[in-house]
Amino acid sequence: MKTYKQTTDFLGTYFSKEAVMRTASVAKTLSWVVLAVYALEWLVQAMATALQISRGYWAGLGFTDYAQSILALFEQPLRALVYFVVLQGIAHVLQMFMDIEDNTRRASRK
Repeated sequence: MKTYKQTTDFLGTYFSKEAVMRTASVAKTLSWVVLAVYALEWLVQAMATALQISRGYWAGLGFTDYAQSILALFEQPLRALVYFVVLQGIAHVLQMFMDIEDNTRRASRK
């Protein structure tokens, strides 16, 4: 976890650096939690599908039934990946904005 030193005490700041960095940290942690939950859900779903196939519940189903069941297995990981990337992106963008703000203030003092 990156620690962010407060190098400026400019009174015109409209945000709390600690709150922004805490939000970024929560977003990163939450992204991993979401990924783990979706991975666990996918594992259970895949095992249930394998059990259905082995017990013969898929006998007599049509092509669209097979396709829909298989596509449902791939939809969950894709959703998890999107949530993970978005939450990680939010965390990195917040940190990038903090760096830009700090560099701008440092450059304006020189």
